[in-house]
Amino acid sequence: MKVKVISVLEDNYMYLVIEESTRDAVAVDAAVPKRLLEIIRKEDVVLRAILTTHHHWDHARGNEELAQLFPGLQVFGADERIGALTHKVTHGQELTFGAIRVRCLFTPCHTSGHMCYFMWEDDSPDAPALFSGDTLFVGGCGQFFEGTAEQMHTNLTQILGTLPKDTKIFCGHECTIRNLKFALKVEPENEMVKEKLAWARQRDDEDLPTVPSTLQEEFLYNPFLRVTEEPVQRFTGRTDPVEVLRTLRSERDNFKKPKERPNPQAMLAFDWGLFRPLLEKK
Repeated sequence: MKVKVISVLEDNYMYLVIEESTRDAVAVDAAVPKRLLEIIRKEDVVLRAILTTHHHWDHARGNEELAQLFPGLQVFGADERIGALTHKVTHGQELTFGAIRVRCLFTPCHTSGHMCYFMWEDDSPDAPALFSGDTLFVGGCGQFFEGTAEQMHTNLTQILGTLPKDTKIFCGHECTIRNLKFALKVEPENEMVKEKLAWARQRDDEDLPTVPSTLQEEFLYNPFLRVTEEPVQRFTGRTDPVEVLRTLRSERDNFKKPKERPNPQAMLAFDWGLFRPLLEKK
């Protein structure tokens, strides 16, 4: 099982998971078809399915176009709002793509229909992978757009937090530096946060992704997985884990918000090459 990390838009990731013996492939969060098709051609693989974590346009926008290009393409997700959806999946449901096994993990909160995908191959020495969308990030968690702190606490502690500790975390956005800056505010004496932040800054300088991390690492520096730790509780002024999480998310939402974010539709248009004719005329 080979995972291609594909950077798109402002800070999104989509992924192409390749079954190396058959050269079949599964895409996760196919937001930008043009870029995905480039990787498919380069890797010389056949796209069999799309796994969509949630319906937001920066994760699902390419589904319709790809479904037209690949007749019979299977599109999996847990939300009727996902474009070109062919298979609605449920919590605990397992899928198979050649040697690749997938367990669907329902994690409502960021959206009410958010699904994460846990992947592995039987009898493989490689660590399993979690495609966590906008539920779990490197050093952080997703915003509670359509859910509650109670839901996110369940997601992080009972559903994702109980996966094998060597699980590789492939999340939906590159927001590691911002997340770890906040983590350092929460736990200024945490050496693991300092080390991971320095590493992430170096990766950023080299224009390299910070994914994947591992679940074991996340428990050392991600404050949203450390709600029972005394320094995190002291920062929030709470001891109940759900209240700690609720306060953390509120503090994170107001932490050094970017002053100017590019228009998302404009960023998508650039990725699709829609502005190229205009630029070429100049």
